[in-house]
Amino acid sequence: MPSSPAVQPDDSLASPFDWPGRPHAAPGFARLGERFLTRLPPLPMPASPYLVGFSPEAAAPLGLSRAGLDTPAGLDVFVGNAIAAWSDPLATVYSGHQFGVWAGQLGDGRALLLAELQTADGPCEVQLKGAGLTPYSRMGDGRAVLRSSIREFLCSEAMAGLGIPTTRALCVIGADAPVRREEIETAAVVTRLAPSFVRFGHFEHFAANEKLPELRALADFVIDRFYPACRAEAQPYLALLREVARRTAELIAQWQAVGFCHGVMNTDNMSILGLTLDYGPFGFLDGFDANHICNHSDTGGRYAYAQQPQIAYWNLFCLAQALLPLFGSRNDNDGTAFVDLSDEAQAQPAIDAAQAALLVYRDTYGAAFYARYRAKLGLTQAHDGDEALFGDLFKLLHTQRADYTLFFRHLADVRRDDTPADAQARTVRDIFFDRDSADAWLADYRRRLQTEPLPDDARAEAMRRVNPKYVLRNHLAEIAIRRAKEKDFSEVEHLRTVLARPFDDHPGFERYAGPAPDWAASLEVSCSS
Repeated sequence: MPSSPAVQPDDSLASPFDWPGRPHAAPGFARLGERFLTRLPPLPMPASPYLVGFSPEAAAPLGLSRAGLDTPAGLDVFVGNAIAAWSDPLATVYSGHQFGVWAGQLGDGRALLLAELQTADGPCEVQLKGAGLTPYSRMGDGRAVLRSSIREFLCSEAMAGLGIPTTRALCVIGADAPVRREEIETAAVVTRLAPSFVRFGHFEHFAANEKLPELRALADFVIDRFYPACRAEAQPYLALLREVARRTAELIAQWQAVGFCHGVMNTDNMSILGLTLDYGPFGFLDGFDANHICNHSDTGGRYAYAQQPQIAYWNLFCLAQALLPLFGSRNDNDGTAFVDLSDEAQAQPAIDAAQAALLVYRDTYGAAFYARYRAKLGLTQAHDGDEALFGDLFKLLHTQRADYTLFFRHLADVRRDDTPADAQARTVRDIFFDRDSADAWLADYRRRLQTEPLPDDARAEAMRRVNPKYVLRNHLAEIAIRRAKEKDFSEVEHLRTVLARPFDDHPGFERYAGPAPDWAASLEVSCSS
């Protein structure tokens, strides 16, 4: 497709906003040029902005304080009413598969990359989501709503607190401007941070349009900035695929271990860096259901909890297909040759190499999955019977819809010499309605603990470091959203503070650790945001 013409920033939007110690801004993705992006200003908000939420943890590498941002000039920059001198706003183009179907050109339909800041931790892209129409908006209005922006803000920071790779959320800024969804809602902008927002779909876009020099330029950009060790490999682009597969496998194992459901694992929502990206209709498991569907729009269950590992592999397969033309490039040639996929003699070796590279995903995911569940159960050694123990547990949790987070948190209190009558055992068994089945599994678990070297207290402490007390259950987010609509942002702040340290006790906030109330069963989240 021809590149979209650049839109020159309006000088009337220029802002002197800055802060002491701001990291140096330097071109990152923007260096790739106009074939990859369109420069344009944000669309000003037709209402006064106000700060809804701020993450000091996300802001720390930027050296930006809440007080520094929460000024008229700061709010204007981060809501899209003004453009700071260090900012060069742009939207990027990508394509992708959505719900397993090729969707063609997509792109940043309501997100603008403001700048790349060079922090002590590395490059940090600053992106506004909900900043207005772009050439890639398709049928959208370029806006985001308060409801979904609060959810993304809280979950980004909750996942960071859990130690799961993720984009970050610096802040949410609201404005009393109407936005039409299923009903009229309030506009908001969330500022997202990441080393890079490059997605699988960026590669798919240039491969599908047979823009092979651009495809290679994008791969070189990613390798040189984020996977430099791949450059030393005989085939750097194959090495890139292997590393992305490895990171993705580790990420999905972490999702499964905490009961996180993404909800819309389209290829354009998959990070090339193995980050959790695009928080839409996500959810954490309440009662364990392996087939749980968190996205009301996912009527076929494609992105159900149990399907996530396979879907991630499918998405990696799409990435591999996009990269196939590069798999003839070696470090011992000039790197200008592309694989001619119409020539079987060239195509088949590239396909075979890609399939071999993707085996890394299967092996890494299996190892990471079992390592994380051993840690959740307080097991420091691998035994032959562990897979059966895990399988029996998942069956028990599934058939009884036991609360996933509470079960693992309370399991730390079980002692190897407990009996079903002991208080610690009762706390766990009372999560189940079929106590006999729970007792049978707990008996197997205690026998397994007899083979472990750690004493009970040390094991319990280790388990509490990997089994969170707090996760962002949907009803907690809903309560925060309802209060925010009334201009009470205290619940957003309380939740953010607790979820930043989800393994710790937080006196006064025990209500966040309880099971979902009955009314939460009626909550539905969808792709509408």
